[in-house]
Amino acid sequence: MRIIFAGTPEFARVALASLHAAGFEVLLVLTQPDRPAGRGMKLQASAVKQFALDHQMALAQPRSLRLDGRYPDDAAMARQAIEAAINAGADAMVVAAYGLILPQWVLDAPRLGCLNIHASLLPRWRGAAPIHRAIQAGDLETGVTLMQMDAGLDTGDMLLVEKLPIVHTGDAPDTTGTLHDKLALLGGRMIIEALHLAARGGLQPVKQPDAGVSYAHKIEKAEAAIDWTQPAAVLERQIRAMNPFPGATAQLGRDVIKLWGSHVDKGLPPSDVGGGTILSANAEGIRVLCGQGVLTLTELQRPGGKRLPAADFLRGFALQPGQAFELPRP
Repeated sequence: MRIIFAGTPEFARVALASLHAAGFEVLLVLTQPDRPAGRGMKLQASAVKQFALDHQMALAQPRSLRLDGRYPDDAAMARQAIEAAINAGADAMVVAAYGLILPQWVLDAPRLGCLNIHASLLPRWRGAAPIHRAIQAGDLETGVTLMQMDAGLDTGDMLLVEKLPIVHTGDAPDTTGTLHDKLALLGGRMIIEALHLAARGGLQPVKQPDAGVSYAHKIEKAEAAIDWTQPAAVLERQIRAMNPFPGATAQLGRDVIKLWGSHVDKGLPPSDVGGGTILSANAEGIRVLCGQGVLTLTELQRPGGKRLPAADFLRGFALQPGQAFELPRP
């Protein structure tokens, strides 16, 4: 089977690498244009682009695939590239975290249509940030859904579904980073299985149920700020959901401290201090009063510094009981 691939970040690169390793011929790779990133804000290639270049794959980076959009020249070039791939014998398009809307003419172009790798158990968490939202909501499981793409937002018929538990307890609870890596590997394995089934006509599309629909809206940087009036259990999940991007933040005076690790304290909180108050700060962690319960911060990062365990962080950034993190401004 010969395919077109569309994707941009690391999640998609894993899928592309799986397809390449399995021997599928990738006729064309679509990825988003280079974006400025890092302290110097230099243009950087996406993970998918870098893989495509390393393996001498044909590449296109249109800003849009719409024929009537703001970038008609890009759309015309994309149409030429896709039609050339179809004429060369492309059977299907595989899409993973591409980031651009696929218009109907693209969905209809390959013989077997467009197969999407989505990191949730649809119809829960349709949209841009399903991994973040699943951890934030305290979901006990997630997974990967392969679907036949249609014009809606992750509304297509389901082709394959596999579940994966989300670890919320123990020494290594899931963060968005760890769960991303697990789901990326799962998606890479599943797309190989799906394409082999498709080649034999063995895929059986199933419509998504009407019940249980939820949307994983894109993560905004403002969501990273910790609101200490919230329960400790909610904030612990928020910190894991924002790890590694954008990183949960707490304001202390002029300093914005990033929070990377925490756990809910089992002790009874005092009733005579407000949310955000530091109750103790030592090598075991920094205990902070929340709206309900106490959160112990175990990994932190000062401005311009590195991520450090609490003991190392406190050697260079002294905190005292009675100090208080500020509440987010409305």
